[in-house]
Amino acid sequence: MTRSPLALAALATVAIPGLDAYDVRRPTAAAGDFDVAVVVDSVRRRWVVRAPQNAAAGAALEAEVALLEGLAPHVDEGRLPFAVPRPAGFAHLPEGGRACVHREVAGRPLRLETLRPGPGLAASVGRALAAVHELPTAVVEDAGLPVYDAGSYRERRQAEVDEAARTGLVPPTLLRRWEEQLEDVALWRFRPTVVHGDLTSAHVLVADEAVVGVLDWGSTMVADPADDLSWLLVAAPQDAVDAILEAYLLRRTELTDPHLADRAMLAGELALARWLLHGVRAGRRDVVDDAVGMLHDLDEHTRVEDEAAAAL
Repeated sequence: MTRSPLALAALATVAIPGLDAYDVRRPTAAAGDFDVAVVVDSVRRRWVVRAPQNAAAGAALEAEVALLEGLAPHVDEGRLPFAVPRPAGFAHLPEGGRACVHREVAGRPLRLETLRPGPGLAASVGRALAAVHELPTAVVEDAGLPVYDAGSYRERRQAEVDEAARTGLVPPTLLRRWEEQLEDVALWRFRPTVVHGDLTSAHVLVADEAVVGVLDWGSTMVADPADDLSWLLVAAPQDAVDAILEAYLLRRTELTDPHLADRAMLAGELALARWLLHGVRAGRRDVVDDAVGMLHDLDEHTRVEDEAAAAL
């Protein structure tokens, strides 16, 4: 079911005793399988209320809440140099499950095109990612979220490529490229870390040339740290990417992963395969067409790159 902003505001007043709702509004970003609203109280504090739309989303919310409770001490003690949502109250839903309410995390969404080289925001992004990857894996295990070793994660990626291949919609040269990289055992020797799993510009909040908050931890797992870097390597300005990676590597301890950037680029490419599979599974022709178009663009781009490299 889909709840109105007013219904969500009512849930917030149940979850937070004494909360006097003054205003309520929908967030600008889509929220997947959740109904979400921002509630402003009588003293202008802003609260976020999230209510799952189905049982699967409810289970995911409970796991995320457990994770956020585990992350809080790392924020308080400075190991995470940014804020995360802190569940402050819950309201039981008639159909089962709970809505969760937390104070809104301050900051504005990161705009990748504004990143510049140097010790400013780009370096802060690199340090923030490294801090996530330095967290003890027990924080994920204790929340009941997925944990992979390097071999099983490689198999997971292989299964995605195999499923995408069965659609008949991925260019053959692109499939061969992916297969070669997945078969390169040396590429997949990495130490699994805590991975946010869904980093986007909307989920990274910044202020005063620094990362000040990270949202939406529901996809967190122990897996390949390259996944959290892929969106930056693909979309950020190249000179800023160098600054991000430099700050990231300086912040990591005992990092010996010469193929980190290679796997990050591959993860960015495989995101298109997952977008295609999402469209196929959901019966969304528009999503399938969008994915196919991007896959063909990627195929053309990578073939040109490979030909240029072979000519050197």
